[in-house]
Amino acid sequence: MSQTVKPWLRLRRGLEHDYRVIKVREDRWADPRTQHEHSRVLVDCTDWVNVIAVTPDDQLVLVRQFRCGTGTTTLEVPGGMVEPGEDPAVAAARELEEETGYVAGRVVPLGTVHPNPALQANQCFSYLALDCVKQHTGKQDEGEDIAVELHPRADVPRLILEGHITHSLVVVAFFLERLRADATGPR
Repeated sequence: MSQTVKPWLRLRRGLEHDYRVIKVREDRWADPRTQHEHSRVLVDCTDWVNVIAVTPDDQLVLVRQFRCGTGTTTLEVPGGMVEPGEDPAVAAARELEEETGYVAGRVVPLGTVHPNPALQANQCFSYLALDCVKQHTGKQDEGEDIAVELHPRADVPRLILEGHITHSLVVVAFFLERLRADATGPR
């Protein structure tokens, strides 16, 4: 039997610090069980998209890039931020093309997750982009240094289990793709 958890009441919004891609603040909240006040740090981010891009010959279009948080180079799916007012499916197609130069024949939604609901309210939308064809070299944003790689789609489990793909939201995108495939059958 599940227990009811009451929402906490925000008592005060803290001073916001704007770091261009995120805003950080510390708010004060009241625990509904005890009425005690607690500080909680919140990170305000825009929504994100991840794109599992597949070519007509069943190759995955992956990107390799340096990530400052881990100080390492990571292997990921293309993705990025959803612009204000932009439909996430449009953002997925845009990010795929900007980062890789590939254009999708069609984009299929896989699902949405909250990256870290303890700190963030934003969502990450995952998409499957099918029949992706290379149209140009890409138009990376200032500060992006991305290498595009093709990998056989069948290699996904190995790439994850051997630690080549470690970004949690990328792993979630592949999990959502598997769940959709199991629920609907082959595409």
